[in-house]
Amino acid sequence: MKVLQLLVFLVFITPFLSAQSIKNTDQQTLIWIRYYNILPVTEKWAIHSEIDNRSFLNPVNENLFALRIQGRYRVHKNIDLGSGFAYFNVNTQDPHIDPDYSIPEYRAQQDVTFINDIAKVTFHNRFQLEERFIQKANKTALLDDFSFAYRFRYRLQATFDLWKKERQSLKGTISDEVMFNFGKDNKKNTFDQNRIYAALRYHFNPNIGLELGYLKSFQRRSSGIDFYDRDIIRFTVYHRINRKPRI
Repeated sequence: MKVLQLLVFLVFITPFLSAQSIKNTDQQTLIWIRYYNILPVTEKWAIHSEIDNRSFLNPVNENLFALRIQGRYRVHKNIDLGSGFAYFNVNTQDPHIDPDYSIPEYRAQQDVTFINDIAKVTFHNRFQLEERFIQKANKTALLDDFSFAYRFRYRLQATFDLWKKERQSLKGTISDEVMFNFGKDNKKNTFDQNRIYAALRYHFNPNIGLELGYLKSFQRRSSGIDFYDRDIIRFTVYHRINRKPRI
């Protein structure tokens, strides 16, 4: 319990400590559009996949495109395990710069999520580890080499019903996530970023939901002293495939 309290404390205090040494901060506005699919395989196993496209709004420019797939196993009603892979195609991190190439990233990920219901609110405590392989590049082209880093992520999320009627519902979500890099290529930006998120999700039925949210991302760049301050509008389509035959 003391470890969990320390992690929650770090979520809130780390960005403020990092801000003391800020040199330059680039403010950016983006929109993230995502399709999230859930395919139950058995009562305990499921396959989750997603397609995510992220774009700058001022000026309009592509940021990145991502594909993820993971297997999830419900060990217990309060414990969920996940493992999978992701591919990222990064066009640019600066909307004013549009290079002639995109940088690929290949990522493996594993997580354990603890789920608790308290006073009609569902809390998710997710601990996630990522192994990231990012192709190196200079100002004109990709290089025949990769950088490698571990990234640890902790997210505390609360979800609750605002309205519910038969098969339809309106849910609210609030979350905070902190990320840390580890590896020889990430000595200057051990603290990676903090993400605060709030959203509303409307379910037409238990299998189809639309979510609209606002995400505030504060991220340290590789220099160690420069930051991105991002305001992000996120739109998600949730689709659960019900494999049970209709009667």
